[in-house]
Amino acid sequence: MIAIPHPALRRRLLLAGAAFALGRAADALRIAALTVPAVAAARPGPPPLLLARDWQPGTDPDGWLVSEKFDGVRALWDGTRLRFRSGREMAAPRSFLKRLPAEPLDGELWLARGRFDALSGLVRRAEPDDAAWQGLSYLVFELPDAPGSFAQRSATLQRIVQRVGWAGLQAVEQRPVASTAALQARLDAVVREGGEGLMLHRADAPYVTGRSEWLRKLKPQDDAEAVVIGHRPGRGALAGQTGALQVRADDGRRFDVGSGLADAQRRQPPAIGARITYAYRGLTPNGLPRFASFVREAPMF
Repeated sequence: MIAIPHPALRRRLLLAGAAFALGRAADALRIAALTVPAVAAARPGPPPLLLARDWQPGTDPDGWLVSEKFDGVRALWDGTRLRFRSGREMAAPRSFLKRLPAEPLDGELWLARGRFDALSGLVRRAEPDDAAWQGLSYLVFELPDAPGSFAQRSATLQRIVQRVGWAGLQAVEQRPVASTAALQARLDAVVREGGEGLMLHRADAPYVTGRSEWLRKLKPQDDAEAVVIGHRPGRGALAGQTGALQVRADDGRRFDVGSGLADAQRRQPPAIGARITYAYRGLTPNGLPRFASFVREAPMF
């Protein structure tokens, strides 16, 4: 090694070496910018949507508009794109999209009562099946960010659908009921025909998002969503399979969901991190869902 006794000369050489290293680093970054593909834009987050709370038994339905609760896939139309509840864009056929109006819409894609699984598989395809999509209906029930009360927005929605004049686009019928007895009769009729239940929306409600008191759901059984956090092994006849799903509700409660799982789901259960819908019958003294039963994986997509 050659000694450099003069301090000033030593400092100049060190500075020159640092500058050379910085220059090499800058060149490397420029080369990387030219050769590495640009990072894709981050996927947009979930769009703000109105979510329902449970209807409280005995509540007077005066002032509420009632519709059937359809077992479909939530879809938000912004005038250009059709998106899932998660915010991800839906691969819908151009023949379907070009029939939709310029106005933003909120609703559900629907096949028929009891056809949710077939619908879910259809709308999740990366390449849309044009022929199969012709059997879908877009049942719309809200005009995002529109002024006026819910009753006024529903009337506007009816006019938009009539103007479009396409059977695949339908405005969900909203009508009042006269009493709690009439509400129960309506629920019984819908369930008897294979429907899930009812939705109730305050007629005077402004447009809001989030889980709100303005929108309620009424079903023969309560239901909610939870996240799968584990799998309990089965015993006896279920040995070697999943005996129950360990889940966590959005408010932090943890419990097991063991009933309602089909044989195929016990062999290949919903993955950890998946959201599920479960049905239950009230709460235990500890505040946990009573008789929690698996319904399906929640359609977040």
